[in-house]
Amino acid sequence: MALFLFNKPFQVMCQFSPHPARTTLADYVDIPGVYPAGRLDADSEGLVLLTDDGKLQHRISHPDSKQPKTYIVQVEGVPDTGTLERLAAPLNLGDFVTQPCKVSAIEAPDWIWERDPPIRHRENKPTSWLAITLSEGKNRQVRRMTAAVGLPTLRLVRIAIGPFSLATHPLWPGETREVSPSELD
Repeated sequence: MALFLFNKPFQVMCQFSPHPARTTLADYVDIPGVYPAGRLDADSEGLVLLTDDGKLQHRISHPDSKQPKTYIVQVEGVPDTGTLERLAAPLNLGDFVTQPCKVSAIEAPDWIWERDPPIRHRENKPTSWLAITLSEGKNRQVRRMTAAVGLPTLRLVRIAIGPFSLATHPLWPGETREVSPSELD
């Protein structure tokens, strides 16, 4: 049973099978028999766990396991206290209501890599950063949450899954590191 951390670059498909227009995990990871335990959409960056064990994959990615996932999100606009409280409380997104989560405004991270291509910059539109920790992870959930409160997502980076974090296991985009599955316990 193997477990790897991978820092997925922007615009990379979170799959090993070929894609007609984009690069995939196969362009970065040369480890036979592994597959992602959960996904990140192409527009998102950051931590993905890879494993060769189906039971471990299920344990990591199944909603019942409730592995918390932390994202740092650059948004257009500056949230007030009420907006942060709305994000943290159950939020009706139309097709589902989110579970409560942890949300805080943070300073722009000085450790984060430059994105290629960079996000759009507008002089008359301020941006800010949020840290959001979820125990669920529906398709494009964080982007939909920030849009629902009037803060469109400009950049989304997953920095932690359960006990694994890019803060404690630093990786540049495209890098992989093996970790012990026992760290999940």
